[in-house]
Amino acid sequence: MSTLQNIVIIGGGLAGAKTAEALREKGYDGAVTLIAAEDHLPYERPPMSKDYLVGKATFDDALVHPADWYQEHDITVRQRTRATAIDTAEHQVTLDDGSQLSYDKLVLATGATARHLPIEGADAAGVFYLRTVEDADAIHGTFGEGKRLVLIGGGWIGLEVAAAARATGTNVTVLEGAKLPLLRVLGDEIAQVFADLHTSHGVDLRTEVQVAEIVTEGGRATGVRLAGGEVVPADAVVIGIGVAPVTDIAEDAGIAVDNGVLVDASLRSSDPDVFAVGDIANHQHPILGRRVRVEHWATALNQPAAAVAALLGEESIYTELPYFYSDQYDLGSEYIGNAIPGSYERVIVRGDLAAREFVAFWVDHERRIQAAMSVNVWDVIDQIKPLIAAGTSVDPDKLADPGVPYAEL
Repeated sequence: MSTLQNIVIIGGGLAGAKTAEALREKGYDGAVTLIAAEDHLPYERPPMSKDYLVGKATFDDALVHPADWYQEHDITVRQRTRATAIDTAEHQVTLDDGSQLSYDKLVLATGATARHLPIEGADAAGVFYLRTVEDADAIHGTFGEGKRLVLIGGGWIGLEVAAAARATGTNVTVLEGAKLPLLRVLGDEIAQVFADLHTSHGVDLRTEVQVAEIVTEGGRATGVRLAGGEVVPADAVVIGIGVAPVTDIAEDAGIAVDNGVLVDASLRSSDPDVFAVGDIANHQHPILGRRVRVEHWATALNQPAAAVAALLGEESIYTELPYFYSDQYDLGSEYIGNAIPGSYERVIVRGDLAAREFVAFWVDHERRIQAAMSVNVWDVIDQIKPLIAAGTSVDPDKLADPGVPYAEL
């Protein structure tokens, strides 16, 4: 049994809860304290822009574990509490009430915060960001027939909110600076699929626009002024321009930080007694051969088990490929791998692009698959994953042919 007596987890989201769960599953029987800034037990965030936002799921459905699970597993959850400092020399965490917690090992799961748009009117009433359940509740309250919602940013969150709003009859305008939404993530051809999806459902999608200010009246948002002077009317505005990893407490403690907390293949930081998981982990990925920081549900779900194994002294590296999914209208998609701009030469499509039933592959100059996305095609991601992980060189013609099994590529 481990000689560790106290393990502290900073962060009350999915990654923090899964870390606590993994500790007990691994047989650790010492003290586990989870520091949660929100006034909630840990919950999953994807429903906040999907089923919960639409009203198809309850908040309890999003909880990682019910309250009695933490009691049964002897895990202390400190809700409405923030960690303000880490003393790595003394192995102590200072909390916002001035108290201190000692730790033998520390896991950082502080997640990310929404990036704010530095323009006039961005702090007005009726302007929202989506990160918490309270944010989702507030945004849902702006939906309804005849209401006008303007979304600044055509990323995953912006498009999922757009789809949710349109389902309630809300008039939706999406403002995107690039020539297509999701362009950097997907490239021209596949990004166009999502652009067409939203316009076909009545979204006023405006691309290559620059937002100048949020127009207000009586302290409340009434529209968004574009750089050319046009004002797009709005009853509410949602800003979705990405998130930033919450790393200030790590950086202040002298832990190496660069676009997240720098961790090795085992998710250990520059301090051997501090690990990082989830949105903040800038991970040296052994399969991809480079650092990657992934802001998606599957990372928060899967990294904790690998980190806990290493924390308890086992040989452990995290090898799962990045994965995410998105549901918009009647389109469901899954993405595996990591195809950053410049890492691939072309996109090969297997299936019917126009019908939105296909699998897309991002392939590099050596004919290796960097990433794949299935759109309304199911049960293929697990077949494709080994091809990406092994760096298999594939025949492009066979890859595009639905008649060729993935095992024969």
